[in-house]
Amino acid sequence: MTTGVKASPKKPWTPRRVLVTPEGVDLGADLAPLGARFGALVIDLVILAAGLWAFFWLIALVFFTTRSEKPPEVGLIILNLGFFIARNTWFIFWEMTPGAATLGKRILRIRVAMRNGGRLTADAIFARNVTRELELFLPIGALLSAPFAAAAGGLSGWVALALLIWILIFALIPLFNADRLRAGDLIAGTWVVQAPRETLQPDLAHGGQATPYAFAQAQLDAYGVMELQVLETVLRRMDKQVLRDVALRIRIKIGWTSIAAEDDATFLKAYYAALRDRLEKRLLFGHRRKDKHDREGLR
Repeated sequence: MTTGVKASPKKPWTPRRVLVTPEGVDLGADLAPLGARFGALVIDLVILAAGLWAFFWLIALVFFTTRSEKPPEVGLIILNLGFFIARNTWFIFWEMTPGAATLGKRILRIRVAMRNGGRLTADAIFARNVTRELELFLPIGALLSAPFAAAAGGLSGWVALALLIWILIFALIPLFNADRLRAGDLIAGTWVVQAPRETLQPDLAHGGQATPYAFAQAQLDAYGVMELQVLETVLRRMDKQVLRDVALRIRIKIGWTSIAAEDDATFLKAYYAALRDRLEKRLLFGHRRKDKHDREGLR
């Protein structure tokens, strides 16, 4: 009779991922489906193509009205240069906005985020978008110019095949990692997550009820604007375990002595309201504390 170790069943793939903020709060995130990411790219490219088409006719109009004697190749060079600048600035500009999403991503309600839970940096945005040139635009551009280059004896069928394989390899990379990351996201430390549109909710700082919580100035100066925003997200989600963990961290941080029958959600709402009021009053005097590490904002 032989015995062996029974293989554990493989867990089904799930889009849910842990997203821990620098404060140690797990807000969680759902990875965007590949279909939504591809659809967002198509939407952005359609918008860019429309702009490129308008740019093409503008160049043609300039050449016609000025009766330029320059060869058509000059206009083609200008057109290619304009498209290169447009496609790179388009993705980088929109992903550097607070929504961290291009128009295509906004329409399909997805966005870019750092995998470590931190703030999305300009370096990461630049890296993930420059990599797209190698993944997509450069090989596709070479393929589109293949008929003209082949006619001039500059591009063989084997080179075109190599370019197709190059595109296919990069296109399949998301299928071979658990987080469905493309090469640019692997390099930049980012991923694309779902960003469902939230309905407008009541102001958390003005609930209309008096609370027995009174916080000292030093206790309110423990955090800044970034922590206030994280706390607001936690309160809107109302996950009991997250509320408990965050309340414990804040109590320890500010040296809080709990009162009788203290509720985590009520305590956090009271601290949120007091912290927001404190930060808003200091802002009136020109003092904005970005986060808990910003010592200049305490002056």
